[in-house]
Amino acid sequence: MSGPDSTASTTPDSGAAPKATAASPSATPMRRFGRFELRALLSKSARSMLWLVFDARLGQELILCLPRTAPNSPEAMSHWLKMANGVSRVQHPNLAHVIEVGQVEQWPFIAYDRALGETLDERLARQAVPVPLEAADWVCQFLEGLAFAHEAGHAHRDIQCASLIISSTNQVRVLGLEVAQEVFPASADFNTVTRRAVRESAEEDVLCVGLILHRILSGRPALDRADLQAAVQEMQPLGRELVRMGWETPNPIPDPLRAICNRATDRQARQRYHMARSFLRALDGWRTAAGQDQGGPIALLMDKLQRIGHLPSTSTALQRVGQSSAMERQHASALSGLVLQDMALSLELLRRVNNSLKQNGSAGGGAVLNMQRAIAMIGLEGVQQAARALKPWPGPLSPVQAEMLKSLMKRVQHAGQIAQALRPAGYDGEVVYLITVMQNLGRLLLQYHFPDDAQQIRQLMLPPEPTAEFPHPASLGEQAAAFAVLGCDLDSLGAAVARHWSLGDELLHMIRRQSPDAPVRHSEGDADLLRLTCSFANELEDALNLPESKRQAGIEIATRRYARPLGLGLREVYNALNPEAPKAAEDFPQDRAEVARDKPQVPVDSLQPGAIAAPKASALRSRLAAMAPPNRDGSGGSGNTGNSGAGGSR
Repeated sequence: MSGPDSTASTTPDSGAAPKATAASPSATPMRRFGRFELRALLSKSARSMLWLVFDARLGQELILCLPRTAPNSPEAMSHWLKMANGVSRVQHPNLAHVIEVGQVEQWPFIAYDRALGETLDERLARQAVPVPLEAADWVCQFLEGLAFAHEAGHAHRDIQCASLIISSTNQVRVLGLEVAQEVFPASADFNTVTRRAVRESAEEDVLCVGLILHRILSGRPALDRADLQAAVQEMQPLGRELVRMGWETPNPIPDPLRAICNRATDRQARQRYHMARSFLRALDGWRTAAGQDQGGPIALLMDKLQRIGHLPSTSTALQRVGQSSAMERQHASALSGLVLQDMALSLELLRRVNNSLKQNGSAGGGAVLNMQRAIAMIGLEGVQQAARALKPWPGPLSPVQAEMLKSLMKRVQHAGQIAQALRPAGYDGEVVYLITVMQNLGRLLLQYHFPDDAQQIRQLMLPPEPTAEFPHPASLGEQAAAFAVLGCDLDSLGAAVARHWSLGDELLHMIRRQSPDAPVRHSEGDADLLRLTCSFANELEDALNLPESKRQAGIEIATRRYARPLGLGLREVYNALNPEAPKAAEDFPQDRAEVARDKPQVPVDSLQPGAIAAPKASALRSRLAAMAPPNRDGSGGSGNTGNSGAGGSR
């Protein structure tokens, strides 16, 4: 007997009619494959095909999945049937249930119930392009089933749009696992080669899912190829084509979803998702955030906060000293200085004080951000209880992960010191420092609770390898990289935790860092002024961690962005970066060449205040000083945002 779409028995070809049975002269010849009546060809690719058939024995319609090339030996046939029977025993809500695994002469097949739904091709043909949230829901369900199959040791190898089957209730299942198996020589040891083939095929499966997402969102096949395997062969690094989400789409595509889709089909193979679980986590994170659902990375973070706390304590000094009476005689300012050295304890005190205010119904005046006031409210015993509640360093982190967190904490502390030096006159230094720390809360929590994801984000922020066609490839920004890994940005993580801690709407506004792509406007009040000051300090710290050749330019770019709104210039910036440097004008280098020549060549991690020489005051600074609003020179800065202490130094 021939194959289902061929009169030959070796290579299928849908252009030729299958074998027909006897029928009345006026009736259309019935095409058959064994006992199955062939009714429609649902999909055909270079590796497999899907047929809609009717099984008279069962009295129902089935979907038949077959390879385009028959197994080339009895051993290969035996291996095909073994793998197909194996995947039929893998049960998951997002895997299509197998009705039968069998063969007709040299052609093996897997049969599924047609009642499971219609293929993605059929759904897209009869309805408008789905909205992004619906598309993400479909692909997330597909990835759930695919990830489960991969973890069970199975691969698909020929994911097409028809491999995604959708029920009337929008439940998605994976169709056709293990149908398109690799073709090996008849003498191959299948037990050896299959394990390697599954690992390699799994990454290709994930890439094809990215092409499916691109197809749904863009409304057209990637590279105009209906066969996704053909598109993969044309994409870099195998071919020369790029697959990027265009701007002319049937529905507006949110930036996080665009970043996720573009990462899935990135031209650099190392930048793509290598596991279905990674792809699923990013897409599901965006889906749950966009749909305001419970779940996603924020819900997972909240669960970790309950179990292991926000950050580990870096010092046990307060626990030791707190057991003696000497601590009770400490002045509040000295005690607050000791607390501020431990970032985890500082955040824990803020959480406890503000949560207590909310429970007592007296949080209407704003969040408490002054550490001395927080200590006065909670008492010495409360400080000791907070210190004992923290996990000791390094918590569950490995030594390498702990070192990364410690390095990040040092950078955040340095940014806080820069913000204190740049703050307008009359504003509390502790408040400014803590706002700067809170602007980095999402990054700190990510590094502690999800260190592997933090590493992925750093990898995506590295520029790809240059090529002849792209000699200066652009790297992803932090926000786009976070979207591609988590499905949400880091500021959203920090804001969700701050809201959970009852820190108030005013602080939620201040801990939102100024977007690096948005212009900086003049502040409209104390909260805006503090937010911009702390954002400026964080951008300067980011510039200090750039490569040596880009560091000076990064500082100047950040200064130009904030100079007019904050009334600051390079002189104030370099004084803040170098608090121990000489301040007299004659002690400053006379030109930029001298600045570059005198700058020490030290690693970024070891860069300390004083490592960059300050330039001579510029004419721009003089003009800005003349234009600056009154009361910014320390003679009378207004600044009072209620209980937060964001205003004066009270």
